[in-house]
Amino acid sequence: MKLFVYQGRLRSGWRLIIHTIFVLFFTFLIGIPITLIFVDLDRLPSEPSAEAYASFDNRWLFVSQLSFAIGLTLATYLARRWLDKKPFRSLGVEINCYTILDLLAGIIIAGLMMGVIFLLELVFGWLKIEGFAWQVGDISHLWIEVFLVAILFILVGWTEELLSRGYHLQNLVEGLNLPAGMIISSLIFAMLHQANPSFTLSAFLGLFSAGLFFCFAYIWIGNLWLPIGLHIGWNFFEGVVFGFQVSGLTNLPKLIYHSVSGPEWMTGGEFGPEAGMILLSGLFCGFGLIIAYRKWIRVMQHKLA
Repeated sequence: MKLFVYQGRLRSGWRLIIHTIFVLFFTFLIGIPITLIFVDLDRLPSEPSAEAYASFDNRWLFVSQLSFAIGLTLATYLARRWLDKKPFRSLGVEINCYTILDLLAGIIIAGLMMGVIFLLELVFGWLKIEGFAWQVGDISHLWIEVFLVAILFILVGWTEELLSRGYHLQNLVEGLNLPAGMIISSLIFAMLHQANPSFTLSAFLGLFSAGLFFCFAYIWIGNLWLPIGLHIGWNFFEGVVFGFQVSGLTNLPKLIYHSVSGPEWMTGGEFGPEAGMILLSGLFCGFGLIIAYRKWIRVMQHKLA
């Protein structure tokens, strides 16, 4: 099989397997001391279920994501250098004059996508606004929580894109072809979320579609910064700004409090918009905005040339 045949260096299949071992090893190695430092072990849930951790405070989410971010980054750097025999920046993380622009564009595009979903649910009567965060509680405490969750989502955007659209997609494309790489990497991306609360088949299909969308963003722009920005903005606007569940997670600060009563197959129910057909409206909006952004970048480059 082409994916595993040796030809001057380990082929993509073996590199993916070894990279996975690296990720597990370094995440475990780094996670132990970080957990001991930052988490009160007596407060950890007695049962290691997704529902238990979903009800635990955001500190555990932050610590686990920080451990994964450091472990994954180190594992991917070593795998890229030792196994792929390529520089780390070749994954699409080279910093240049467009890096910040691509990140911001991704965040804004994702915000508009989630805004479209929110407005559609509101217009069709599937969503009822019940209040706003500044009407209840301490507003200064709220902004601290929002800031910490924003940092959390930055870590999530970096790790999941470096893994799925970075190492997975690019090695699968090299070992197989582009369509197969997009499909397989997106399937893996969706399966990695199966421990999330309220995960269902519709949630799997929605996350698979989201994975293909992020693949499109990487291929269309040619770097990971736009997909990273999209991922950060997707989670932040979905959960914090518009008050939806973020892939089943509910213990996040919200600026808008609302209830969703529409058909679950459309709204996604307890998992959030990713599990509903409403997601397609956001994805179509995102595709159009990415294409428009690329055209705008080309015009700007032509003017500056």
